[in-house]
Amino acid sequence: MGLLTGLAVAGCSSTAPEPQNMARTTMQTAPADLQLTCASAAATSAGVDANKVLPVGSSQLDATRYQVDLNASGQRYTCVVDNMGNVTSVQKAA
Repeated sequence: MGLLTGLAVAGCSSTAPEPQNMARTTMQTAPADLQLTCASAAATSAGVDANKVLPVGSSQLDATRYQVDLNASGQRYTCVVDNMGNVTSVQKAA
């Protein structure tokens, strides 16, 4: 029993990573204008009004492309857009 308690306590102690090594600080999100470009493209694909599409997340895929996750009236979509605003894909998420 003492060994289990010791392992449980040891599992709870950790040191926090440096701020530059934290996942939230190293991930780049898509600029707002590119998120809105994707929202418009997803609205067309979903057949809904553009004001019914909300970006819910985004991430940088590589040096020139971003992925934007969208909610279009309850339907999930994924959009890939480049840094020039060219939408390369809009797909309904599984």
